[in-house]
Amino acid sequence: MIKFLKSLYLTKRFFYSIAAITVLFLFSFWITAIYPIIWVILVILSIALIIDIIALYQSKGLNAQRILPEKFSNSDANSVKIQIKNDYSFKVFAEVIDELPIQFQKRDFLYTAEIKPAENFEFEYEVTPLERGEYIFGRLNIYAQSILKLAKIRKVFNAEQMVKVYPSFIQMKKLDFLAIDNRISQAGLKKIRRLGHTMEFEQIKEYVTGDDVRTINWKATAKHRSLMVNQFQDEKAQPVYSIIDTGRVMKMPFEGLSLLDYAINSSLAFSNIALRKKDKTGMISFSAKIEKILKDSSRMSQLQRIMESLYNISTDFKESDFGSLYAGINRFITHRSLLMLYTNFEHPSALERQLPYLKAINKRHVLVVIFFENTEITKLLHSTPENLSESAHQGIAEEFSQNKVKMAKELQRHGIQTVLTKPKDLSINAINKYLEIKARGLI
Repeated sequence: MIKFLKSLYLTKRFFYSIAAITVLFLFSFWITAIYPIIWVILVILSIALIIDIIALYQSKGLNAQRILPEKFSNSDANSVKIQIKNDYSFKVFAEVIDELPIQFQKRDFLYTAEIKPAENFEFEYEVTPLERGEYIFGRLNIYAQSILKLAKIRKVFNAEQMVKVYPSFIQMKKLDFLAIDNRISQAGLKKIRRLGHTMEFEQIKEYVTGDDVRTINWKATAKHRSLMVNQFQDEKAQPVYSIIDTGRVMKMPFEGLSLLDYAINSSLAFSNIALRKKDKTGMISFSAKIEKILKDSSRMSQLQRIMESLYNISTDFKESDFGSLYAGINRFITHRSLLMLYTNFEHPSALERQLPYLKAINKRHVLVVIFFENTEITKLLHSTPENLSESAHQGIAEEFSQNKVKMAKELQRHGIQTVLTKPKDLSINAINKYLEIKARGLI
């Protein structure tokens, strides 16, 4: 009985009808002739309500399920599918209220539909997560009404469904597809001309028309008395590491995502491209100490391991220790590698403290320091000040913006590759830098 009462709801139409009958009873005090008619209307309403309730409970009614993907992609629109089967012998007016995970902070989800008898009805909606982690969907509530719309019953399905939110694999696949499809320019990626010989020696062979004359081996030519050239093959399986700073500087949010999440999404997309280029990819995260190390590998299964490692990375709000990073790199990375370091510096003094360690790392490896423009400051620079206070704020913002450019130039002055980028352009700019370094033969 309690279960029955909890699932039964009276509709607005019923209460409006009761309100109207109440008003008619009031008027019957002066117009006594309508008094018996009102009682007839009340009896008809009661009978209609009973018929409506019996009809709603006479069969299994509605069956529904929420279909979630295996995982969500962070910062991307992800589809959730709802399937509803109408087992009634009449058309049903359904209201769907899905209890979304608390991370979305959305409590007004409502979808209405008219479902024909024996119809399998289906619809989708999209959600965009802005944090990695586990998302718990609550109950899928379906409220059903008949054509009388005097009562409705609630049915609950799929309570406590969990889905994990991973780094943006949708962005990764998009960049991967564009690269394979030779439409890189549409994503903002640059085609860079290959310079020099970033190749390994393979053999000496006889010269044929079309061979690069710069590869002529004069000693072998003199010995064989015919032109001989060195044949090279492209270098493959070069070690490439994504190094992610998880200190408090990376918690700064831009457009809903923290810098850490931008870096994680970029690392996944970049690692996928590097693996496609036959390089070996690995990953390091650090803050006050080295937190995670994933050794480099050229297998495509490495991408899944990188995704699983990135999934659990979070900031501990501590000061990042670049000395610890330097020691860890010396210990774990024995071969000359390309190191893509995702971090952030807001003031030249912060860079000055870490510069000795960055220079030391760059001596043994090719280091690329990737840090971020403050786009909120950029917006302030392009606004028109209306008073003295706003002018002062704009002056401070200009100084901050110039400091970023100065820090990039300071790193370049010491021979350290640098990427200063807007957060939203991070993946494209990181991949461009990687392609440039490959083309220049720096690793």
